[in-house]
Amino acid sequence: MANGTTTMLAFTSDRRIGMIRPDGSEERYLDFSIAGQASWQFGPRFRDGSRIIVHSFEDEKTWQGNVQSHVWVYDFVSGALTEIATEGRLAPFTVCAALLEDEGRMVINPLIDGEQRVFTANLDGSAPHALTQPGEGFAYGISLSPDGGKLAFHITPYQIWTMDLDGSRRSVVAADAGHLYFGPVWSPDGEWLAYLDCIPAADPGHDWAALCIGRPDGSEHRVVTEMNHWFGTSYGSPRTRGGGSNTTQWSPDCKWLTYTRALPGSRTAWQFQPQRPDTDHFNRDYLPEQARGGTELCLLDPFAGELRQLTVCDPLRWDFRAGWSPDGEQIVFSRAVVGEPSELWVMDADGANQRFLSRGCNEMGADFGRWIQVPSR
Repeated sequence: MANGTTTMLAFTSDRRIGMIRPDGSEERYLDFSIAGQASWQFGPRFRDGSRIIVHSFEDEKTWQGNVQSHVWVYDFVSGALTEIATEGRLAPFTVCAALLEDEGRMVINPLIDGEQRVFTANLDGSAPHALTQPGEGFAYGISLSPDGGKLAFHITPYQIWTMDLDGSRRSVVAADAGHLYFGPVWSPDGEWLAYLDCIPAADPGHDWAALCIGRPDGSEHRVVTEMNHWFGTSYGSPRTRGGGSNTTQWSPDCKWLTYTRALPGSRTAWQFQPQRPDTDHFNRDYLPEQARGGTELCLLDPFAGELRQLTVCDPLRWDFRAGWSPDGEQIVFSRAVVGEPSELWVMDADGANQRFLSRGCNEMGADFGRWIQVPSR
């Protein structure tokens, strides 16, 4: 606790938002009591720490694109939940991807006529300005540069782009036929982007990817791992199933990337079925008896090539979704044993003191941990 704030971990569980302290105490779940909302997720946080963007969705199948979403501001102090982005709404599905420097405008990501587009707008949704145009592709995975002046994102056919906040001065960071580049993340000094590289022809389920780094102006692109980073996570039982893209994160000092390395021959219990029509990319069968191997968390210095292993894989255990604390001293991560709900764990940055935190609401699984500072109660 410092300056009137408390360090917490926020996470998702059973379509709700959970919070817990890194020592495992004060676990709670936010209850907004808004009718008709099937799921809730945290979005960007305001600089003052007392408020955060929250998204809600009227159907849990958000990937279908026609789901009605809502954007809210949640005040940790008062508990007030205020809906924003209601003026001149561009599409039923609209999310806030980033708050801009003055926090009076935001980057929004509406899905219009089958394409997810990038706009800026006032917090109430008024005065939208288009940054990508119709026909340019499906754009998402938006990341704001540390200086607040540029955006990085991926756009179909899954290339990595950067551009200024008015949509100008675009650069293609990574693009290659047959490659799926995904999830750009700025280094804290703004000098590099880290992202994933998947080969969909060989891996239609998008299970595996290589880690890459590139210059934001497109002048340099490097592949820094083998094609064994766990990308398209899918875990749990039919009752506790979870998933989602597993990207990478830079350490606060810009030295390390988090790396979810698979053991040779690893196969998840949820196996993609390429012989069936893939309408939503969740076309998988639960085959726990065929699961093999697992994953371990590592740190990779993408410049010197140094590798540090943090967790040791027990048979059929999958560690993933690592996230740095702001001071670089700790890492939150998810852990899932085949057929079991995912768990939230924390460890020191060198892998020491690994501690179980939560199995989620009603033990339905906990995932997508993120560090936040909230006003002390």
